[in-house]
Amino acid sequence: MEKNPIIEFKDFTFKYYSQAEPTLHNINLKIYPGEKILIAGPSGSGKSTLGHCINGLIPFSYKGDIKGSLKVNGTDTRELDIFGLSKTVGTVLQDSDDQFVGLTAAEDIAFALENDMVPIGEMHRRVQEVSKMVDMDSFLSSSPFDLSGGQKQRTSLAGVMIDDVDILLFDEPLANLDPATGKTAIEIIDRIHKDANKTIIIIEHRLEDVLHRHIDRVIVINDGRVLTDQDPHDLVSSPILIDNGIREPLYVTALKYAGVQVNKEIMPGHIWSLQTDDIKEQIKDWHKSIKKPDKAEKKDSILRMEDLFFSYDSRREVLKNINLDIEEGQMLAIVGKNGAGKSTLSKIICGFEKPDRGNLYYKGEDMSDLSIKERAEIIGLVLQNPNQMISKNLIYDEVALGLRLRNRDEAEIRDKVEKAMEVCGLSPFINWPISALSYGQKKRVTIASILALDPKILILDEPTAGQDYKHYSDIMNFLREINSLGITIIFITHDMHLMLEYTVRSVVLSDGEIIRDSKPSIVLTDEKTINDANLKVTSLYNLAQMAGIEDETGFVQSFIDYERSVKYPG
Repeated sequence: MEKNPIIEFKDFTFKYYSQAEPTLHNINLKIYPGEKILIAGPSGSGKSTLGHCINGLIPFSYKGDIKGSLKVNGTDTRELDIFGLSKTVGTVLQDSDDQFVGLTAAEDIAFALENDMVPIGEMHRRVQEVSKMVDMDSFLSSSPFDLSGGQKQRTSLAGVMIDDVDILLFDEPLANLDPATGKTAIEIIDRIHKDANKTIIIIEHRLEDVLHRHIDRVIVINDGRVLTDQDPHDLVSSPILIDNGIREPLYVTALKYAGVQVNKEIMPGHIWSLQTDDIKEQIKDWHKSIKKPDKAEKKDSILRMEDLFFSYDSRREVLKNINLDIEEGQMLAIVGKNGAGKSTLSKIICGFEKPDRGNLYYKGEDMSDLSIKERAEIIGLVLQNPNQMISKNLIYDEVALGLRLRNRDEAEIRDKVEKAMEVCGLSPFINWPISALSYGQKKRVTIASILALDPKILILDEPTAGQDYKHYSDIMNFLREINSLGITIIFITHDMHLMLEYTVRSVVLSDGEIIRDSKPSIVLTDEKTINDANLKVTSLYNLAQMAGIEDETGFVQSFIDYERSVKYPG
């Protein structure tokens, strides 16, 4: 006998009061108890709005017109309230900071029980129980704001699980996590799905990362419509992902480059399910056929660090013995787990902090006497969190701010602002207020505001966090263009795709020291470096092993060389 759906959309259309057109159109969708569902789609596709309908933020917090019906556990959501829905649907937000209410992790996890006036003894028992499920039982006395990104997310997860809800909804759970922590998060979600038999809904555009573990169905949304509802094998065998600006798994791209027919028979939905017996020789032959590019000639130094040491408190050294020489026009990544010293290094380069000892040179000239203002003429810094950079109400004024502070002519300012906004995909919003933008759009505003200043060195802290594949590609291709004009670009990033596709060099920091300085293909196939930097093995490495290619690093480099020759011929 067929189960009744736990969530059922029937001819469901939703339009925000503030908008002329509906955000969701005629949604028909059934999700059954115990299923694990991925909802994917580019930014602005309607996937988060769909999630807000499920957890009750629509219609109770975000108002609008609804046609059709949405039932959760057999009851139309319009007959419930947001409190009633929260007893069935627990939501873990993209930004965990928005979800904290307690002074400690334990208080935060217990918040729902306190509201229900659960006795103290029972509350302690349940907090211990759920904190163990998410590996947070050793951090219960910690302040939520002293926790790492992954620990914050686990605390949020425990806080929604404490109520023993039937449905767990994750809204872009990987957006602010490094690769290793994101991998662990997907494993914890999978374990909870298996052990507690919850219905799991994950809203995410990082498809390959979610497919690290089993998914029953992937629902792809774009323009507010359900385009497809398939298992992962069918989905990655179809053109749906590419056609809708969603990144397909890297190993799937590699298979296509090798001329492999990607279809359901080879079970390509997950790297661990892929059947390679009949395609090994094809993959090997392709790898052997890749012509190595000519070695790039060495260029002059633009930024050199010699024996740099730094401490915030004169006790613990945050940076130790940093020796790094960056060539003019280079595009490189600085990687390492949270607390490794990456952001501190960028602060020293910009002059926000002064090293305890050591020297910093720009084109061979000592920079120690240059002020922050003087350094800003040659070095632009784009922070990870756009809210820490934005100070104006209107987008145009924000992008123009740096030029106005330099007393540039308004006609020149408009020209530079329009150009920067066009390449960052912001032209339609030029007269919009900042408050109307999504997190990812705000990120592009901050990049545009720095690009308008024509820096010689550009430092970007996690530029692709929160960006879907289309906007990621637009920004990275633009950065590649300005890099080809001679601007040196330094990425502080956890994004392994960015490292592989766009940079020629990866500098790995661990506990304040440089532990590796090499090609991305070498860094991302060295297990010790991967563990020390909280990265994870690329699926290209796994594919090479599955195909019987002993030189995994060479295979990853073949992929990089081939992709660059296809995307950027000549």
